[in-house]
Amino acid sequence: MSGFDGGRVYVSYQGQEAPRDPIEDGPGLPDRDIVEGFKQFIQSYQIGTTRDVQERRLYADDLYEHRSHLHVDLKDVRAAAPKLADALEERPSDVLPLFEEAARKVLQDKMASDEDGNPADVPEVQVLLYSSIPLAQSAAMSIRDLESSRVSKLVLLTGIITASSKPRHKATYLTVQCKTCRGTKRVACSDGMGGAYVPSYCDLANRRAPGAGGEDCGQNPYVILPEQSDFVDQQTLKLQEKPEDVPTGELPRTVMLVADRQNCGVVTPGTRVTITGIYSTFRGKAMDKGVTTLQQPYIRVVSVMQEAGDAHSRFKFTKEEIQQFEQFAKQDGLHEELFARIAPNIYGSDDIKKAVACLLFGGARKQLPDGTNRRGDINVLLLGDPSTAKSQFLKYVSRVAPIAVYTSGKGSSAAGLTATVVQDANSREFYLEGGAMVLADNGVVCIDEFDKMRPEDRVAIHEAMEQQTISIAKAGITTMLRSRTSVLAAANPPSGRYDDLKTAQENIDLQSTILSRFDLIFIVKDTREHDMAIAKHVLDNHRLGAAAAASAAGGKAGGHGAGDGDKGGEAADVEFLKRYIHYCRSQCSPRLNEEASKRLAAFYVEIRNEARTQADANDSDTPPVPITVRQLEAVVRISESLAKMSLQPVATLEHVTRAIELFTKSTMDAVKSGLTQGEMGGEQQLGHVRRLEERIKRRLHIGAFMTTRRLLDEMVALGEPESLVHRVLLALAAGGDINLTRERTMVSRVR
Repeated sequence: MSGFDGGRVYVSYQGQEAPRDPIEDGPGLPDRDIVEGFKQFIQSYQIGTTRDVQERRLYADDLYEHRSHLHVDLKDVRAAAPKLADALEERPSDVLPLFEEAARKVLQDKMASDEDGNPADVPEVQVLLYSSIPLAQSAAMSIRDLESSRVSKLVLLTGIITASSKPRHKATYLTVQCKTCRGTKRVACSDGMGGAYVPSYCDLANRRAPGAGGEDCGQNPYVILPEQSDFVDQQTLKLQEKPEDVPTGELPRTVMLVADRQNCGVVTPGTRVTITGIYSTFRGKAMDKGVTTLQQPYIRVVSVMQEAGDAHSRFKFTKEEIQQFEQFAKQDGLHEELFARIAPNIYGSDDIKKAVACLLFGGARKQLPDGTNRRGDINVLLLGDPSTAKSQFLKYVSRVAPIAVYTSGKGSSAAGLTATVVQDANSREFYLEGGAMVLADNGVVCIDEFDKMRPEDRVAIHEAMEQQTISIAKAGITTMLRSRTSVLAAANPPSGRYDDLKTAQENIDLQSTILSRFDLIFIVKDTREHDMAIAKHVLDNHRLGAAAAASAAGGKAGGHGAGDGDKGGEAADVEFLKRYIHYCRSQCSPRLNEEASKRLAAFYVEIRNEARTQADANDSDTPPVPITVRQLEAVVRISESLAKMSLQPVATLEHVTRAIELFTKSTMDAVKSGLTQGEMGGEQQLGHVRRLEERIKRRLHIGAFMTTRRLLDEMVALGEPESLVHRVLLALAAGGDINLTRERTMVSRVR
């Protein structure tokens, strides 16, 4: 066992057999009375006393069913024995082993009675203590609220598991043997990450083996016998604050977790959890040369509770809230009301607001009989000119979505978006750290500047966007992480602005493999149609505040006296929308009816034909945005999302009609965008532009230059429209064929 445990023995707490001093101080009782109190609690307290009488059961029944562990709610302990609950919160390291001893005795008594009174050999029982309500001594549940006053006390924390090490075997009791006299003794290990105390001199003179050596065994005579020692599984985790709980401008904080026995191996990176544990400290290797009083904090995990359901189970609803949501879902004009609540500070862009609403509510996930899954999350791409509120939509979604991660394409790598394998500095072991797509599991990932990502980084999220998993095969680690996220991305065309003189394929400079994974693709253009209305809306935002502008646009309460009250009303609207989204996602999973399915099948055939016609018009084999079965599934998800908004279990023909209309105004318009949509019609205008480009290149050979005005006059004299000549020059300059210098008064041919 050379190099056993990296040169140091770490342990987990198990104090049943270790010699202990009775606890006489504080609000508690002597050890014997504490054990008896816990035994009485396990044997007599009924779980679920508020439900039907036939559903009630004792903790002893659960204990006999599981044998090795027992889940206990601290709320029940407080209801039955407040002093024991206070002792668990204030001195968990001392009292929790007594709780486990009591559970073991209850199990032993029950098994002995079943076996004719003979003493039964029962395993150690782990008490998994959790709390369904905030702790009495500390209601805070944030890593930022951990203070020195909470050391050695019970804490309750929420967060995301970002990294997990592989399980290791940790000693609870060591058997050591003297090298000289060959005597053996059993050494109890200390709690937490502390080590075991092995005496420096042999005290086994009366237990020497026959034929052993003399009296003096020398200094440090003991060696560890691993085959006779006791071990448990133990795992190191990293808990990070939830992205939505991190204050603006600050880094998320992390804390190390040490989980053992039943808590080992139950969570993976990206899992949102509630941790009940003991706030402890240890002296890390990095502090070996420093002051011994400086300790590094960690949490000894008592229980791990995963956030179950369709993601956002951190919300708990009252009966009044549920009734309010049900009434809100039944009102007339519900969809228009929800769409008006999406980004009220952004003028216009009604179709994008509808798409964002569908993305937030999402479709219905399905598991097929063969075990494969179909995603229900909706992906949306906004592509177009600068200053068209694309980033504002992303910021709004990151604020409203119950779970959201905002990132920028230029500052994101493949590992940062998916997952990376990290080597621990101390143990030299490899472990996984989840990226943005993993941390936003069951939420939304907002990726700005999507076109600025490197192609190899963009390819890394293909699997996450469609299969909703991330597969890792690095450094000997082969695993799969869940990434059930929606993606809202914003991008610019290659030339910075959308160029109507180019085809859609030239403007949408993204691979068809990534485009097919977006359910809705919007071409956003900076038009001049509503300049005055936009200017008034922006100025109202600055002058009256966000809530006043929203009320003016939506016809709600507001006016000239907008102030803190209106801002509070907007915040209340955002909170209501966030909770309503969570309620709909967790309670409703719509399915299509037969009539809606037939309409969708006919629509799929139509759009396939349209895409084929558009590809022929562009002299291309494939359309710029591929129309495949994924697009059919996209319309299905949008229909289910519209039904989910009104808490309807069935998506009807009305929902499918709305979804088809939205899909036609987004993705199908993107397919037909570009030069082929011009006034002169498809091939004719495209051929005209190509001939004009050739004419300009023949007039201006490589290396030559002339004034822009002279070139324009010559082309006009040949019968070409001046506006078209000017736009073709800009297109050639964007493509690098010519250079426009001296404030575009001179033109020179480059290639």
